[in-house]
Amino acid sequence: MQVFTPPKLEVFDSPKEHYRMRAEFKMWQQGETVSYAMFQPGKSKQPFIINDFPIASIHINQLMPRLLSKLNQSELLRKRLFQAEFLSTLAGEVLVTLIYHKPLGEDWLLEAEKLRSSLGVDLIGRSRKQKNILGSDYVTEKLEVDGNTFFYQQVEASFTQPNAIVSEKMLAWAVDCTKPLQGDLLELYCGNGNFTIPLSFQFTRVLATEISKTSVHSAQYNMKLNNADNIQIARMSSEEFAQAMDKQRLFRRLKDIDLDHYNFSTVLVDPPRAGLDQHTIEIVQRFENILYISCNPETLKRDLEIINQTHKIERFALFDQFPYTHHIESGIMLSKR
Repeated sequence: MQVFTPPKLEVFDSPKEHYRMRAEFKMWQQGETVSYAMFQPGKSKQPFIINDFPIASIHINQLMPRLLSKLNQSELLRKRLFQAEFLSTLAGEVLVTLIYHKPLGEDWLLEAEKLRSSLGVDLIGRSRKQKNILGSDYVTEKLEVDGNTFFYQQVEASFTQPNAIVSEKMLAWAVDCTKPLQGDLLELYCGNGNFTIPLSFQFTRVLATEISKTSVHSAQYNMKLNNADNIQIARMSSEEFAQAMDKQRLFRRLKDIDLDHYNFSTVLVDPPRAGLDQHTIEIVQRFENILYISCNPETLKRDLEIINQTHKIERFALFDQFPYTHHIESGIMLSKR
C-alpha cells in the first residue's frame, strides 16, 4: 500500500447559507397549483414541497416565491411544467429555465415574455427539441482572486462551479501555488477557463484542452473578456492529447498548435470523477510540477499512488464546495522528486 507524507492540510470552508449559485426543482402539480418539490432518491415518489432553499444564493431565494406566484396565476405557464432551474451570480444576475412536457408555441412565448419583464430576469423555455431564449442563455459571474477581478460567462446547462465563494478560494490557492513557477502551463479539462484565466497571468503561455464545445466557446469568450491573450485552447480529450504528445496520432485540431515550441514546466489537471487514465498519468509524470484538482478522493488516491513514485506532495488543500454532503473538492500541488 502506498504511503503518502503530505504537508499540513489546508482547509477552506464555505458559508453555511446562500452559497450555492445553482438550484433545480421538480414542479409538483396538484389541482390548479404548482409547487417546488424534491424527491429522496430511490426512496419514495412522495414529494418534499420546497418553500425556500437556504443553501441557494440570496438572489435565488428572493426570486423563488415571486416566480411561483406568477406561474400559479397563469394556466398556460403552469400547465405541464415539470422542472425549474436557477443559475445566479454573486453580483445578482439570475437566469431561469422552465422545462415542459408540451410544445411551446407563440402563445407561450407571449406569456413568458410578460413573465420575464415582470421579474426582471432572463428566461429560457425548454421542451422536447425546443429551446426558447428570452434575453440571454448565460450569466456573467465576477470573482475576486488575489486582488484581481475576473469575469466568466456561465452558460445555461453547462458545467460551472456551484459555490462561487469557495471557487474564489480555490483560484486564489492555485495562484498562490504557482507564483514561484516559470515557463508554460498545460491544462487538461479546462472547462470555461475557470482556472485557466487567473493562472495565465502566472505563466508565459498556456495550452488548455477541453472536450465540450460549449465550454470551449465560453473559455474563448472569457479569454477576451479578461484580456488573457497568451492562451491557446484545443478541443480534445485528455486521452487524445496524450496520444498527440507521444506523436501516436495526428490531429487536425492541433494543426495551428506546435507542441514542440512550448516550454512546459507545469501541468494542471481537473478531471471528472473517474480521474485520470493510465496514459495521461504517464504524460503528467513528465512535468516538473503537477497541480491536481479532484472532486473524487477515491480516484485521487488511486492516481496519487502512481504519481507519488515520481513526485512529492508540496501542498494539500480541501475545499468545502458542497456543505452538508459527503462530497469534497481537493487540491494537490506536487513537484518532481
